[in-house]
Amino acid sequence: MSPTAIVIMIVLSVVMIAYALMPRRNDDQEAIRRRMTGKRSTEDVKHLREMARDSVAKKMVRKVAPIATKPVMPKNAEELTRLNLKLSNAGFRGENTSNLFLASKTTLAILLTVVALLYTWGSGGNLQHMATWTICLAAVGFMAPNVWLKMAIDRRAEKVRNGLPDSLDLMVITVESGLGLDAAIQRVGDEMKNVHPILSEEFQISALETQMGIPRAEALNNMAGRTGVGEVKSLVSIINQAERFGTSIAHALRNQADALRVKRKQAAEERAQKTTVKLMVPLIMFIFPAIFVVLAGPAALRLISTLGNNSNL
Repeated sequence: MSPTAIVIMIVLSVVMIAYALMPRRNDDQEAIRRRMTGKRSTEDVKHLREMARDSVAKKMVRKVAPIATKPVMPKNAEELTRLNLKLSNAGFRGENTSNLFLASKTTLAILLTVVALLYTWGSGGNLQHMATWTICLAAVGFMAPNVWLKMAIDRRAEKVRNGLPDSLDLMVITVESGLGLDAAIQRVGDEMKNVHPILSEEFQISALETQMGIPRAEALNNMAGRTGVGEVKSLVSIINQAERFGTSIAHALRNQADALRVKRKQAAEERAQKTTVKLMVPLIMFIFPAIFVVLAGPAALRLISTLGNNSNL
């Protein structure tokens, strides 16, 4: 079997495993029951749906993940806490999320190392060429999950920033209409579910923590830690100070919403101003050469022809 075929088989295997781990859409209950038991029934099929989702690939990942995480396991609890916080900022709060993330680093590094070895062996490269490709691809596979996690955190933080002014406006309306702050937080979490689902989820978690007996200040601080967004942290500080000093919470929330809206507008204007600078690269590399050829090309050809005629004379 050729090295190219081996690489293709490895890639297809990884794609099939990833497809098996992807969350499935909600299937019809009767179809799931027929698939699992071969019978038609009207009983509750919640446990059958869980069995259907718990595929062989997931069981295999659960068994392999502890082994793959040993080389990259954090040395102390503080590093593990920071990793869990980053995963929480990206929206991943599962029980085995940190183990799966660490296992992905080891697995991807090993996979790319095997691909590099097969590629260099199939292309007939020497030992130095093989070592270079192996080290580079192994480093890429090891660092790729970190880059992906950073991008996921930035995307989620941007969505939280965009939805915060609208959520604060709704919270001001609910507070001024007579609801308490806890009820207002819960109402905002329910109403913003379709518009800003990420921020709605955070408000709902804070409301549930408050109902469980956790102090409101601590619940809001937990929300600020889960999001990792500076605007949410400043909002929590403003709410806590307003409660401590007895000032109007509605007035503080309105001012904070206006400030966030102005900040969002300024950020959009800043990105628009950066566009002219970013356009310089494609202009210089692609557009200006074409314009130069169109404008100066005929004149250059005529000049070459004239100089050639004069030299013949």
